[in-house]
Amino acid sequence: MSLDLHALRADTPGTAHRIHLNNAGAALMPTPVLDAVRQHLELEARIGGYEAAAERADAIAEAYASVSALLNAPAGTVAFMDSATTAFNTALSAIPFREGDVLLTTRNDYASNQIAFLSLQRRMGIRVVRAPDAEEGGVDVAALAELVHRLRPRLVSVTHVPTNSGLVQPVEEVCRVCRERDVTVLVDACQSVGQMSIDVQALGCDFLSATARKFLRGPRGIGFLYVSERALGQGLEPLLPDMRGADWIEADLYQPAPDARRFENWEFAWALVLGMGAAARYALDLGLDAIERRVRALAALTRERLSSVPGIRVLDQGPELAGLVTAEIGSLDPADVMQRLRQLGINTSASPREVGVLDFDQKEVSGALRASPHYYNTAEEIDRFVEAVAAMV
Repeated sequence: MSLDLHALRADTPGTAHRIHLNNAGAALMPTPVLDAVRQHLELEARIGGYEAAAERADAIAEAYASVSALLNAPAGTVAFMDSATTAFNTALSAIPFREGDVLLTTRNDYASNQIAFLSLQRRMGIRVVRAPDAEEGGVDVAALAELVHRLRPRLVSVTHVPTNSGLVQPVEEVCRVCRERDVTVLVDACQSVGQMSIDVQALGCDFLSATARKFLRGPRGIGFLYVSERALGQGLEPLLPDMRGADWIEADLYQPAPDARRFENWEFAWALVLGMGAAARYALDLGLDAIERRVRALAALTRERLSSVPGIRVLDQGPELAGLVTAEIGSLDPADVMQRLRQLGINTSASPREVGVLDFDQKEVSGALRASPHYYNTAEEIDRFVEAVAAMV
């Protein structure tokens, strides 16, 4: 499928006011998503929150179906959460770690994930091991496979696209290694869902976490967790379930829900759930392959244009790159550049060292400016962005 850029921009009110190149932070929502959120909030205002949720039960069920279709996930394997980090940490809490267990990850896992791993190491006495990178960038799958064979980790965690660069990690190969050794694997797909096709059944991952607000173009404050039938069959459940995820059936006994709902909490912003469902349908209607082709083309154009400016160093490395572009802007502070661009009506993001300590230290930078185009952006917008940055340098 080809994308109708004029229709997409007409569907995206924000494009009339500014150049939005911060889609890895929070993308501009299309009109159908805005409508879904507004209509439910208006319904809550008219008839009440509980009553509105009951009246929109079919639409809520459709939201689950749409997100499941986005991932090719079987029914009952998707749980809704208030964020990708909540989803990730809830999955992490389900792993029955014991003192001395190994948690194997990569050097490019998301900062919040690395912090959670280190907290588990300090509190529970597990050992966090990071597989080395390949020379071309991204985790060295052969080295990871050797560590899986030798260390028998309780969990392998991998971030598909890290927040601090355009790298696409080889999650398919990592999941294959874990399946062969019957090791549980958790995938952080926060930056990849919505900009590329993801098939959880083909991947064979046990858990996959993501958010609505980034490339999926949904609202902030809502995300989801995929839980495989294998993980459900093993009885994995969150450390602290509530009365949505389990039934209290005897004084000292509770029964977890039979499906991924066991990972959910009672309270939901149902307007955001419906917005996320609308965003999933919007992406499915456009076609993930077409979305991926355009996003990667615009990101490649951004790297090419930035690389041509003296004093700018593009930092992305890896055999496969996604829709995140990171660069060192001479000696300028990325946060200052971001603010100056925002004053010009151009949205980007600044990544300090803390979001990618290992990666940035290896590249010998203290931070980076991040631009993340989406399919509704234009080549002309990329040129205006690069011209503005070049003028600052």
